[in-house]
Amino acid sequence: MSIIVKFFVAPDDTSAGLALQTGPERAFESLSFGNFDPEEAVVEWECLLAGGSFEELVEAGEPRIIAGLDDDGCVVFAISPRLSTALAEATHSRLSDVAASWTQLRAEDGEVIDTEIAHVIVGDLAALVTSARRQNQSVYCWVA
Repeated sequence: MSIIVKFFVAPDDTSAGLALQTGPERAFESLSFGNFDPEEAVVEWECLLAGGSFEELVEAGEPRIIAGLDDDGCVVFAISPRLSTALAEATHSRLSDVAASWTQLRAEDGEVIDTEIAHVIVGDLAALVTSARRQNQSVYCWVA
């Protein structure tokens, strides 16, 4: 799997959608990661942090696609308000627990994600969400 994942802050869906072709790094505060399925991850993180089932969230349309197609090519999707709130309000200990649980979930599906890397991803995303909320903006994800 070779995927580029960039979580970024934008004022609205329209602005976020403009990142589709070139990525968000030039115009937005962003984080870069790779080699995991972020669409699946955000749903799993929301389940772990805020409850609910994976199937319910997917049926409810999470994650919400802003631009692009969810097949071969780039896509931009929104981090749900519920996940944003849960990340912003979570303690460091809670974020560590979520990262550990996420690595275990991925391992059950045969995907290896280093626990330390998982802690960095979840912790850095929580910090980005907190920053976005202070600016009255939202967090999105660009995937290529």
